[in-house]
Amino acid sequence: CKFFNSRVITGDIRNVTVSKQGKHWFVSIMTAQTVKDPRHPSTTAVGIDVGIKNFIALSNGSLTTAMSPLAKYKDKLAKLQRRLSKKKKFSNNWKKQKAKVTQLHTKIANTRKDFQHKLSSELSKNHAMIAIEDLQVNNMSRSARGDVDNPGKNVRQKAGLNRGILDQGWSEFRRQLDYKQAWSGGIVVAVSPHHTSQICSCCGYQDKGNRQTQATFKCVHCGFEYHADSNAANNILERGHRLLACGETGLPDSMKQEPVRRCEARSLDAATAA
Repeated sequence: CKFFNSRVITGDIRNVTVSKQGKHWFVSIMTAQTVKDPRHPSTTAVGIDVGIKNFIALSNGSLTTAMSPLAKYKDKLAKLQRRLSKKKKFSNNWKKQKAKVTQLHTKIANTRKDFQHKLSSELSKNHAMIAIEDLQVNNMSRSARGDVDNPGKNVRQKAGLNRGILDQGWSEFRRQLDYKQAWSGGIVVAVSPHHTSQICSCCGYQDKGNRQTQATFKCVHCGFEYHADSNAANNILERGHRLLACGETGLPDSMKQEPVRRCEARSLDAATAA
């Protein structure tokens, strides 16, 4: 039996797992080996803000557009599932149609994983410290339907938001960053996500009015303008530095309503150029 060996097998083989995804078979080989403590080649740090439209925004101003594979194939998947529902269960035609649905689900999952692996590998190679929000994805994607006594509000809109969150795969992306950073000698710092989108990364002033639109941030105190997601990524990075330095997880109350950093050092043009 021939197979494609994706990498050189090193160490002592402990177990081998054979699995099937769609119409393809895979062999996973777990080995044990002794390695030296890794030392990350980079000395830079970056903050990451995850989102729906932009999958990630970095503190250096870089934006990566979300791929959303489920949204891309949603209509095709619904068409295949409708055909499946019209066939007699467990018949030969039903099994063939079921295989087509499974194959499309596998394609969606593989597209998402490929996108995440390439992006997480690039980030892990270039940054020794990655700061990211400690998001509770299960709570964020919980249904708003409610029950008979307490019906939910905006159920359709919340269902669309939940679908978008799960389509991005934030938890899997976080998992990939964790193990890749550990393997390369870097670290991932998870910080509190509270008010990162409302705080000015220039002067530290917090106000709901700072986030004027989904994409635009303009501080009502100092006038600093920046992309809203990149501004949040800068706040996440700063919280990561504070967490490593002294264990702080959020802004002190005394810092929320007054300038704490030098705005003149970062104008909109300079930030955009970075």
